[in-house]
Amino acid sequence: MSKILIGRYLPGNSLVYKMDPRGKLLATIFFIFIIFLANNWLTYGIITAFTIAAVAATKLKPKVFWDGVKPLIWLILFTSLLQLFFTTGGTVYWQWTIFSLTSYGITNAIYIFIRFTLIILISTVMTVTTMPLQIADAMEWIMTPLKWVKVPVDKIALVMSIALRFVPTLFDETFKIMNAQRSRGADFNNGGLIKRAKAITPLLVPLFINSLETAVDLSTAMESRGYRGDVGRSRFRILRWSKYDLYNLVFFVVLILLLVLFRTR
Repeated sequence: MSKILIGRYLPGNSLVYKMDPRGKLLATIFFIFIIFLANNWLTYGIITAFTIAAVAATKLKPKVFWDGVKPLIWLILFTSLLQLFFTTGGTVYWQWTIFSLTSYGITNAIYIFIRFTLIILISTVMTVTTMPLQIADAMEWIMTPLKWVKVPVDKIALVMSIALRFVPTLFDETFKIMNAQRSRGADFNNGGLIKRAKAITPLLVPLFINSLETAVDLSTAMESRGYRGDVGRSRFRILRWSKYDLYNLVFFVVLILLLVLFRTR
């Protein structure tokens, strides 16, 4: 649990680290949409190769990205199994009441597995190479047009950045409390579903109290430093587009062209 990568920044000095956080965030959101252009083995191979290239460009160990996928692997497998046994069409290999195993089902299950895995990998590339404050600045920049309709963009970005920043802290706190409970004889790994649910219940109260204390400390620290939202706020780090963001744009244009070209073949 301490290896959860959501919201965790890992220092580095590769090309991906030098990209503007706005470009990386837009590229991640854009990737989630264009992955639906893939509809056959060739296009899935192309977008998989692109993802592997993005992962390799970070120059981080592959284990880092496996740690990002591992907590969600059962959810991905469960979603794939739903596609496997509830998709009809093509050659029927097995059938029982509402369940069936067809050629379309097998193909769709594999596609869904690849799609979710690639989305998690690309999201991990962004989160491990971008500091939470940079992500907040990028989100605020993207939502800037909403200021015209009086949406508190700066506050939304701040809330999202704090939530993202404290996800790994929350998991670390959970891990510490679980170890403390284990030292008192609690067993979280054995027994049925109901027994495990009962064992986790005592974790919620101390975790909730610790979260509230952290929130109070954070609000006190922000008030003591005179934080008043966007009123008179200046920035220490100014975001600037660089040539590396141009490379990012070129790669995405090439990817879209390849997907559009080969999706009908």
